[in-house]
Amino acid sequence: MLTRRILLGSLAALPFMRPALAAPARPFVIGEFKAAQAADKAILVDITASWCPVCRRQKPILSRLLAEPRFRDMAAFEVDFDAQKDIVGMMNTRMQSTLIVFRGDDEMGRTVGDTNPTSIEALLAMAL
Repeated sequence: MLTRRILLGSLAALPFMRPALAAPARPFVIGEFKAAQAADKAILVDITASWCPVCRRQKPILSRLLAEPRFRDMAAFEVDFDAQKDIVGMMNTRMQSTLIVFRGDDEMGRTVGDTNPTSIEALLAMAL
């Protein structure tokens, strides 16, 4: 029998039952990116724009994947497509919603406009 005490106790525990989320991607800073490359880390560069609907659909997919144990140590950087044109050019990118993965200095792969969780996961795995 469901009592009020059990119901209220269960509801009170809900905020603590959420899965842990990965640290969000941090803004792209060239020094931090170069340091991650020098450390031979797996790196994600997310070229994004606040007005982009595809970018908005990519965000929860990336958050979920970066929280998974195998991607948890991946360095993730966000490049603002509108405000960081120098970095957009440095990455040879022409569009927002571009995801690029590196392993150290080597670019391992990229995709543009992808919102398929399976293919985004495969892209991130290329950097491991």
